[in-house]
Amino acid sequence: MDSLIFALNAVTPIILVISVGYLLKKIGLINNDFSKKTNKLVFRCFLPVMLFLNLYKTDGIDELRWDYIIFAVVVLLVVFAIALPLTMIATKQNGRRGALLQACFRSNYALLGIPLAESLYGSEGVAVATLLGAAVIPALNILAVISLSIFREDGKRPTVKDILKGIINNPLIQSIAAGLVALLIRSFLEKNNISFRISDIKPVYTLLEYLSRLATPLALLMLGAQFEFSAVRSLKNEIVLGTIMRTIIVPMIGIGGAYLLFSNTFTGAHFAALIAVFATPVSVSSVPMAQEMNGDTTLAGQLVIWSTLASAVSIFIIAFLLRYIGVFA
Repeated sequence: MDSLIFALNAVTPIILVISVGYLLKKIGLINNDFSKKTNKLVFRCFLPVMLFLNLYKTDGIDELRWDYIIFAVVVLLVVFAIALPLTMIATKQNGRRGALLQACFRSNYALLGIPLAESLYGSEGVAVATLLGAAVIPALNILAVISLSIFREDGKRPTVKDILKGIINNPLIQSIAAGLVALLIRSFLEKNNISFRISDIKPVYTLLEYLSRLATPLALLMLGAQFEFSAVRSLKNEIVLGTIMRTIIVPMIGIGGAYLLFSNTFTGAHFAALIAVFATPVSVSSVPMAQEMNGDTTLAGQLVIWSTLASAVSIFIIAFLLRYIGVFA
């Protein structure tokens, strides 16, 4: 019951903010042009700052457990490989393929995943999830760039150079790289008994925190403003496939695979972090990224909403089963 209450508490505020965005559009305070420009601002400014700070706030990278990280990244690659042909079969429209493909593997790790790991396994769970994010977040974003690059709505076929350029120029990946560099510099300074942190420069750090806090609510508001009930019917097949993949198939592969292969070596904290990676709904940032990279923004938004609703049930079931078999003792 605690897991169900947590899942509901986690997703209900998201749905409410999306609903407010939808209402604001209906009463004329937000139009399509405004939502597109705001999405661009979120993608190029607020989300990068949020990712940078999330990485920089971690305790360090010395405690990384590489077998666990390699397993998580390999599973993401396996999911990508499975989802690629499925999306090509499910729809013939390139823009939809890109949005659907990234929805299959791209979880809402930063917004829901880490708090969920904390709820399931306390401070140990959030510590493992935060460290895992240093590898998972870059992997998720790189795969998203590849997905949206190879399936552009305008039908252009990218070269390898184009895809690499898209990865390098992606603001989210750039911010993750900057966060890792800052984290390494901080670790180096600490080893040499220099305790300087960015947070010591109060005005700069406060500014970064202000910008970071704008990312999620603005992204959700614009998601609601772009939501159309009329689009559900025409996108039904893609929505059903993406939601099932995100909330059922991917958790079975990632979490089930970990239990079969590593039940004797992975702790409850590790499984809590795996739920954060493989069981949380589609990332909110997938919508502004789809817009920026010429993907189907409408489908991307629908997948966020429906996978968020479905995850309230699926996360409860997963957490219950792991408690039942003794993983969460």
